[in-house]
Amino acid sequence: MTLAEGVQLVAFGVLSAMMLGSALGVVLLENIVYSAFLLGGVFISMSGMYILLNAGFVAAAQVLVYVGAVNVLILFGIMLVNKRQAFLPVQRAWVSKTATAMVCAGLFALLTASIINTPWAVSTLTPAGELAIVEIGKHFFSDYLLPFELASVLLLIALIGAIVLARRELIPDVAPGEPESEALQLPERPRELVSSLPASLGDLIDS
Repeated sequence: MTLAEGVQLVAFGVLSAMMLGSALGVVLLENIVYSAFLLGGVFISMSGMYILLNAGFVAAAQVLVYVGAVNVLILFGIMLVNKRQAFLPVQRAWVSKTATAMVCAGLFALLTASIINTPWAVSTLTPAGELAIVEIGKHFFSDYLLPFELASVLLLIALIGAIVLARRELIPDVAPGEPESEALQLPERPRELVSSLPASLGDLIDS
């Protein structure tokens, strides 16, 4: 994709601001659901950066894998976990916050120095656009076939482990008079009924 230099600069500025704002929202917001949604914004901004670099395949993989799979998995994990735990204030929380700020500042300085000192000259021999996708496919099924297949096996193992951890306990015993076909049904998780009536309306009905 060929864009004018002014358009590239404007797009880079917008995507950078979107990425930094979303990243700050991920770590600063108290609502974990909002943080997960903003994490998707970070991934989408990164895919836009890849598009500016003429890396269409990497941008599509970024959206499909991270936004469409990882981020959705995080949201499902947050929404399905219904564990309630009382908030306990942390003693001397300022110590951990100060240490975290120092570590983040050090990493930011290290990355900034790496960006400044790295030569970013673009090689003319590197294929771009559709040719890059063809070359990536060739390497996937020739030089990097074994790591590619090992990654697939690793994802399959993670999927099986998630199913094993999330499955409910079976009922092996058959109650008197109960057919065997109903003996292995999974028990339902107990749910709490929440009243949707306002307090004043409930008092009016009781009276």
